[in-house]
Amino acid sequence: MNQKKKAIIIGAGPAGLTAAFELLGRTDIEVVVIEATSQIGGISQTVEYNGNRMDIGGHRFFSKSDRVMDWWLNILPFDATEEEGKDLTLTYQTKRKTIKTEDLSDKPVDTDKVMLIRNRLSRIYYGRKFYSYPIRLDFNTIRNLGLRRIALIGWSYLMAMLNPIKPEKSLEDFFINRFGKVLYLTFFKDYTEKVWGVPCKKIEPEWGSQRIKGLSVSKALWHALKSIFPKESSIDQKTTETSLIERFFYPKFGPGQLWEEVANRVTGMGGEILKACKVVRIDYFRGIVKGVWFLNTLTEQEEYLESDFVFSTMPVKDLINGMGDEVPESVKSVANGLQYRDFITLGLLFRKMLVCRPDCTDGNRVPDNWIYIQEADVKVGRIQVFNNWSPYMVSDPATVWLGLEYFCQEGDDLWVMEDKDLINKGIAELEKIGFCVAEDFLDGIVVRMPKTYPAYFGSYDQFDKIRSFTDSIDNLFLLGRNGMHRYNNQDHSMLTAMTAVDMILSGEKGKEAIWAVNTEEDYHESSAK
Repeated sequence: MNQKKKAIIIGAGPAGLTAAFELLGRTDIEVVVIEATSQIGGISQTVEYNGNRMDIGGHRFFSKSDRVMDWWLNILPFDATEEEGKDLTLTYQTKRKTIKTEDLSDKPVDTDKVMLIRNRLSRIYYGRKFYSYPIRLDFNTIRNLGLRRIALIGWSYLMAMLNPIKPEKSLEDFFINRFGKVLYLTFFKDYTEKVWGVPCKKIEPEWGSQRIKGLSVSKALWHALKSIFPKESSIDQKTTETSLIERFFYPKFGPGQLWEEVANRVTGMGGEILKACKVVRIDYFRGIVKGVWFLNTLTEQEEYLESDFVFSTMPVKDLINGMGDEVPESVKSVANGLQYRDFITLGLLFRKMLVCRPDCTDGNRVPDNWIYIQEADVKVGRIQVFNNWSPYMVSDPATVWLGLEYFCQEGDDLWVMEDKDLINKGIAELEKIGFCVAEDFLDGIVVRMPKTYPAYFGSYDQFDKIRSFTDSIDNLFLLGRNGMHRYNNQDHSMLTAMTAVDMILSGEKGKEAIWAVNTEEDYHESSAK
């Protein structure tokens, strides 16, 4: 009798859990997921504190891929009884369904295990004024900027269209070619450099290709014009740039709810999930990965597991350094030069916001999902309003539950600051920009997320050396954001896992299809399909 093959999956985030679910549902391969923390979901987890829930980074459940949309709705069907979902029609067409779905709105569902339909609103806060995101040439923008600045922006954009920078050598070139220099300097430069901590001139243009793709001034204006006219209520927005989508799914209790449900199904299908277990070494020998050593951080015991396949979502730097002496020095050098940007979220509870009028939805807060803070005199980069993601994220709906997002480096002054000092800093910055006052503060928590953003600088321009090496290992699959050192969205990370399982089933050896996710035209936001 043939012994079943075993797959080890490093990391219980979206990519890792998708790989586990797909393997267990489509193959007879045994699955063990090894997660370094005690949490499920990676940066897509939901943190709960005193009855209030936090979404780390903000996660819109929307994808250009029908396969991903079907997958999500198989785990958590949408709530057609909720106000935003009553007139929704699922009009997207699926070329290839891995999980058969019908009209989910007609099925009885657990009303706590559902997707809500959310109407998206994000804005920019600049010069103590709100602007639409992306920028629209509307009355509010003209009033805030003034006719002279609008004319300069228009002329600059025209010049960029007539004489684009070629080749694009930096993220700055990428922005200028799509928005013109004046608009870039006004709304992109300061915020982007706040996020990354380096000048846009030193960031590879590939970051823009991954995150912004086809968005431009002309497409934003065309979208604004189309939005004037009534249209069918639908979640289908495939021809819409991702930065412009207006509706999306959202789990009732935050993104972590979906991934906790996936984890439950994985274990229910016979998979094993080991939490608080950190992979410390990879058993790599003569071109094959034979297993992994991991440290149980609760017992301090090191254990070893053999494997036939390894799916890695751990940071590439850690993976390469754990593979031993057979890794070429040139590959190790590139891995050690990879850089990351780390992330702190302050969950701050207030009685009300001051800045909301005349935009208040419930009398005490603005209607935004999140707000980009372009102000140079504060360090906060973005502010989430968790009430507006889902009312079930907040214990007391009469309060305002905010997430202040800070970008930093692990070990820098901001990262090592005491929690109470960080909370006081957040309150002071909210006061400074006119959002809230200290007298209305009720409670707060600090959540640190290391290696949240793989950086497109450092040794990234030599990443092909790492890819060439890892691609040559037939039973090793790099997946997800940190696993591929690529700034993927959640759905892209899932698609890398699905594609890897497809390859195992088909016997395909090359890894090109995995790397093609979020680069080929099918995944581009500019897709015309």
